[in-house]
Amino acid sequence: MCLAVPGKIISINNEQEPLMQTGKVSFGGVIKEVSLAYVPDAKVDDYVIVHVGFALSILDSQEAESTLNYLQEMQN
Repeated sequence: MCLAVPGKIISINNEQEPLMQTGKVSFGGVIKEVSLAYVPDAKVDDYVIVHVGFALSILDSQEAESTLNYLQEMQN
């Protein structure tokens, strides 16, 4: 089974080169560098679905926050 996790983009690097574009994404405070090559329209404060280091799609902010709240409840 694969798990894709929503995260919030906090910064973007290499904006001039779409295929080389990366960004720092926050997963509930854990910051990871991910490839944004598959989501060239993504911008800071967007939520993205990330799997194995690649942002696969931009996610609606309400849907992302709902998912993150659900994951947080599962931990308690």
